[in-house]
Amino acid sequence: MDCPKYAIIKPCLLANGGYLMVEKYSDSDFETLLAKYDYNFKRGDIVNGVVCSYESDGAIIDIGAKCTAFVPSYEVSSDKKAKVEDVLEKGNSYEFLITQDCDENGKFTLSYKKVHLAHTWAELAKVKEADETISVTISQVVKGGLIADISGVQGFIPQGQLCARETICNVGDKLDVKILTLDKSQNNLILSNRKVYETNMAETRKNVFSQIEVGQIVKGEVVRITDFGAFVNIGGVDCLLPLSQISWKWVEHPTDLLKVGQEINVEIIDVDYDKQRISLSLKNTEPDPWIKAEEELKEGDIKEGIVTRIKAFGAFVEVLPGVEALLPQSALAEYQNQNNCILKNGDKINTKIIKFNPKDKRISLGLPTDDTPAAE
Repeated sequence: MDCPKYAIIKPCLLANGGYLMVEKYSDSDFETLLAKYDYNFKRGDIVNGVVCSYESDGAIIDIGAKCTAFVPSYEVSSDKKAKVEDVLEKGNSYEFLITQDCDENGKFTLSYKKVHLAHTWAELAKVKEADETISVTISQVVKGGLIADISGVQGFIPQGQLCARETICNVGDKLDVKILTLDKSQNNLILSNRKVYETNMAETRKNVFSQIEVGQIVKGEVVRITDFGAFVNIGGVDCLLPLSQISWKWVEHPTDLLKVGQEINVEIIDVDYDKQRISLSLKNTEPDPWIKAEEELKEGDIKEGIVTRIKAFGAFVEVLPGVEALLPQSALAEYQNQNNCILKNGDKINTKIIKFNPKDKRISLGLPTDDTPAAE
């Protein structure tokens, strides 16, 4: 009887309580069996492996080799707080990078984190090429900007690349960004939130400018106030409401009548398509008081008015709501001398209309003479 050239011992319960089992193989059978476990795995290879079990410092992986494979916990995830069993589920297959060849203990060392990061960088490269927008979560607030984590890859958002409305951010906040710079070899990823805003604004402006026209009455929100007027957001575009267009009455500062966040109806009075600017008027949404003045006033009339402003050249007196007339300095001085007083804003005074030009919205005043009938 021929003896087998090869045999594999497998455990088997014996009558004496021991274990032993011998399976006999011919040359051809043994070569077939070895072929199942033949491999050319080496450091740097990407392999598929099934999670078999967990150890205190990592996981055992079956990669189909004669040697076992092990992925240390620090090679599982970039998130140091992540648990191995939460990232690599037992029985599931994943891609791994061989970081160390089979050692003297018959074990390969693997990395799941590096493969995951490689896929992330590849996806980010596609995003940059397509100039797409992605949403990221802020992981750190640092000097000069923000750090965002994208599946283990850290991206930097410089302060100058933040939209003005996103300058105050906290850890955990989400931002829409585009990729400015991507260099995997230098682990360099620069992101921009402002570029997203500018792209969106370009589309928003295009839509707004295609729909508006001079004379329209639209609703807007006061978003910013300056010394020369206020900016009102119309459909996503900030438009200028000049100081002179806020009211028919004299306005010293926009804050006298407006506040940020206030919703108002305004008229579009000018559209500059080349410079992408829109000018607004709030006073045009109210009746023009000079129309009433033209109907009710004439030269020679005596009117009681309220002093609204005193300047070096005279005093402005409101003779009708929203209609101001000028009392020259000479007449102002004469009145104060006659009445031994100093006029101030809010004081009432009787005046005579000397010149009236409703077309230019100008009225010149004088003082009534003794024989002039009293003001109505």
